[in-house]
Amino acid sequence: MSPVTPTASFWQRLLTAEPPVSVPRTVGRLLLGLALLLAGVSHLTLQRTEFLAQVPRWLPLDGDFVVVASGVVELALGAALLVWSRRRVLVGVVVATFFVAIFPGNINQYIHGISAFGLDTDQARLTRLFFQPLLVLWALWSTGAWRALRQR
Repeated sequence: MSPVTPTASFWQRLLTAEPPVSVPRTVGRLLLGLALLLAGVSHLTLQRTEFLAQVPRWLPLDGDFVVVASGVVELALGAALLVWSRRRVLVGVVVATFFVAIFPGNINQYIHGISAFGLDTDQARLTRLFFQPLLVLWALWSTGAWRALRQR
């Protein structure tokens, strides 16, 4: 029998965790999944220019590539939240990590005063920054990942 490393134990816990099931969590997970699907479609179609404005200039990738790639990721994550209930704890951690990964775009929008999505004042852009952590918590709570991460 091979020793279990802390990293292996962490991933094993995420893959085998029995998430809590409740109507509010399920509704929350499904709404978040739908929101991600809508955002993904928007990245690829109608609001592509708005999303492009948020890509930080310091990022060493083509802005259009970043917008398209993040749109595809949002489509995949949204679909996973809707249909992959067996692995919803793992999906929740991945969605939360994605929300953390895209946060620099929101900070960039605030720092440089970029108007997009109707956020045309510094106050509106600053207020938006406080909603990203709520998305992270929403992903973790609605999938049961918060509980699984707290278990030892």
